[in-house]
Amino acid sequence: MAEQREIRVNVPLLARVEGEGALDLAVSGGEIRELRLRIFEPPRLFEKLLEGRSYAEVPDIVARICGICPVAYQMSAAQALEQAFGVEVDEPILAMRRAMYCGEWIQSHALHIHLLAAPDFFGYGSALEMAKDHPAEVRRGLALQALGNDLIRLFGGRSVHPVGVRVGGFHRAPARDEGRALGRRLRAALPDAQALTAWIASVAPRGQEQEFAFVALRHAREYPMYGGRIASDRGLDIGTEDFETRFEERQVAHSTALHCLLEGKPYLVGPLARLMLNRDRLPEEVAGTLVRTGVRLPSRDTFASALARAAEIHLALLEAARILENYEPPAAASVPVKPRAGTGFGATEAPRGLLWHRYETDAQGKIVRARIVPPTSQNQARIEEDLRLALQRFGLERGDDELRLMGEKVIRSYDPCISCATHFLDLRVRRE
Repeated sequence: MAEQREIRVNVPLLARVEGEGALDLAVSGGEIRELRLRIFEPPRLFEKLLEGRSYAEVPDIVARICGICPVAYQMSAAQALEQAFGVEVDEPILAMRRAMYCGEWIQSHALHIHLLAAPDFFGYGSALEMAKDHPAEVRRGLALQALGNDLIRLFGGRSVHPVGVRVGGFHRAPARDEGRALGRRLRAALPDAQALTAWIASVAPRGQEQEFAFVALRHAREYPMYGGRIASDRGLDIGTEDFETRFEERQVAHSTALHCLLEGKPYLVGPLARLMLNRDRLPEEVAGTLVRTGVRLPSRDTFASALARAAEIHLALLEAARILENYEPPAAASVPVKPRAGTGFGATEAPRGLLWHRYETDAQGKIVRARIVPPTSQNQARIEEDLRLALQRFGLERGDDELRLMGEKVIRSYDPCISCATHFLDLRVRRE
């Protein structure tokens, strides 16, 4: 006799969750008949809030979209507005921006790995429980996160919602000694990054490979972070201004977060997509550390995202150390900006993946229209598809707690902004 299950998973409003959500899973005859990742985070309305505002206000406003990734929003916005005004920043400013962005990658990845994902690897209910048995690993993670925050603070004035970024550059440049001192600390942390990569390779869970598209920026010379063309492993290669010709956001009835599709299909953005599309851009030290782990790449196992995050921490430490060890403050922290009517596009790689901005301005530089496509909306459809395949393969006959934990692991592997609490799934099952 066929068994029918209806499983409802609720996301309560917790301190480390940006928004609310639930997972609805209907099972009949050993098959998933319905799966919906429901998001009920209220609309943020930032795009409308920006209309009528001066371009100079935009970097500080968009930084409030995310407490974990404010730099990404600031950099994408500044890039887009500079394009609209025909402004080109010079190389020293670009280097400062890359170093600041490295800080965000370090702190965000370290937080996710050690406080949110790693407890799942061992079956702990929280990072505090894990710390009792793995104190050195947790301390290492917190130290790396603090180092990333210090790097953001160096350029942004503070690590949360930094205020140092402006269209055209920065409000001020750090002092020479201040920058070089942090560069030495970054260099000293490299052994920790190598050890972290090896540790993650040994403890992270293994799933099963799936078929999906990777999407990330692709830069001509460097591992993408601040700029590049939008690429995929399926032959996509477009400029940021062409994003809307190939990608479409759709409203679905069960979510206030939009689903973004590439030519009608889900795709993956984030550290794993970046790594798979840009392995040839890795510094030799990072590539060598990955090889020594014995993990086979390329991989379409989304649980490999944890390893990609560890590798990107290593890369970000190297990049920021290179920039700051011989740092000299530029003659000017910004270039002149003359506003004009125009349209500009910006795309950078937030820790969670591709972040795209478009702004239209009037002759005085006020925002006429704004559109922002964050990584989480781009991954939403892929998460649902991953959940369907992973739970089916895992075994729908398993107990409710096992299914709940597996669902948590899959969702958390994407590090979506709406579900970053340690145990956010409250499982309620009705069986008939």
